[in-house]
Amino acid sequence: MKKLFSFLFLLVPVIAMTGTLLAAETPPGNDTGDTAWLLISTALVMLMTPGLAFFYGGMVGRKNVLGILMQCFIILCAVSVQWVLFGYSLSFAPGKGFWGSLEWAGLKGVGLAPYSDYAATIPHQLFMVFQMMFAIITPALIIGAFAERMKFSAFLAFIILWSTFVYDPVCHWVWGIGGWLKDLGALDFAGGTVVHINAGIAALTTAIFIGKRRGSTQKAILPHNLPFTILGTALLWFGWFGFNAGSSLGANEIAVNAFVVTNTAAAAAGLSWALLDWICHEKPTVLGTATGAVAGLVAITPAAGFVSGLSAIIIGLFVSIFCYMAVAIVKPRFGYDDALDVFGVHCIGGIWGALATGLFASKAVNPAGADGLFFGNPKQFVVQIIAVAVTLSYSFVASFIIYKVIDATIKVRVNEKDEIMGLDLTQHHENAYTILE
Repeated sequence: MKKLFSFLFLLVPVIAMTGTLLAAETPPGNDTGDTAWLLISTALVMLMTPGLAFFYGGMVGRKNVLGILMQCFIILCAVSVQWVLFGYSLSFAPGKGFWGSLEWAGLKGVGLAPYSDYAATIPHQLFMVFQMMFAIITPALIIGAFAERMKFSAFLAFIILWSTFVYDPVCHWVWGIGGWLKDLGALDFAGGTVVHINAGIAALTTAIFIGKRRGSTQKAILPHNLPFTILGTALLWFGWFGFNAGSSLGANEIAVNAFVVTNTAAAAAGLSWALLDWICHEKPTVLGTATGAVAGLVAITPAAGFVSGLSAIIIGLFVSIFCYMAVAIVKPRFGYDDALDVFGVHCIGGIWGALATGLFASKAVNPAGADGLFFGNPKQFVVQIIAVAVTLSYSFVASFIIYKVIDATIKVRVNEKDEIMGLDLTQHHENAYTILE
């Protein structure tokens, strides 16, 4: 018995010391509920990139589906490394210039304690990795524009350079400490300008300069697997709840509002695109409904934390009209081959979403935001126009320069023989399907 008491006497200070160490490992200020929600949201946003792979993969020809899947997955790998090395620091480290700074390069100083200027209740590393998923999905959107024609080596170089010289600075302008568009008062809750306009105009740039797909002028290149596209749409819709509601950076009322309006806008846009198909072509299509739902998700992204459910319906209904016109009228008229309509859906949808934020934003929804034009603040609409114009201009010019530099060094486009054979075989020495119909 004495030995037992002696053992317990010695054990008490050990337990006390262990508790002290565990407490020290949990920095003050972290909220477990907020941290749990952001961990889930980060995983949801990560799932969007494989979802995009299936969404795009179903729309290309069968000889190029693995090429699309590979491009999405290699972006997940490459940008993750770039973000840790210097991308996060350039985007979010305090600064007043073109970028942030290299203060946080290699995640130096990015620890488990909150960084209150961005998120006061979650670990700084969690904010970093949540933003990493945005940095990954954004360049992945661009690949739909040049699908079936770009060399893999050129693609990899383009993605790394574009992430560094286009995504990182625009991200800093809109969301970073010292970002001039942020200081101007531009509202972008989850990435209308940073993600969708930025990637969408880059997509148009690459589509114009890489040229049309061989054979696309003789006949339409039809989707090879629409069930893949629907699966991708479902994964994108599911992941978008983390994309938008997670951007509240906490398990709070703003997250709930963002969750509700995200679903509402997607549903309204999918319905309105189906109706447009029905009116214009006498049949509602699966591809059109899926495209409309994605357009609705795009449009609500910048507004999700600032608008009501009724405004979300209006935003969703109108985005399908604008994007439908871009896809069905503008693209054929100007003759560029944006293979999977990245510009028509993401850029046009992002522009409408950013401007709609300037119209429908309300402090009644989010006191930390601003009122829009329809709530008595026309200045906010002007600021949104400036943010859209700057992003369009910068991304177009910078993307053009990056494209030309790569084309002058290693050439961007595959040769005619490789394009006819398909990128799956010529770039990766693999086939998606081994049984020929």
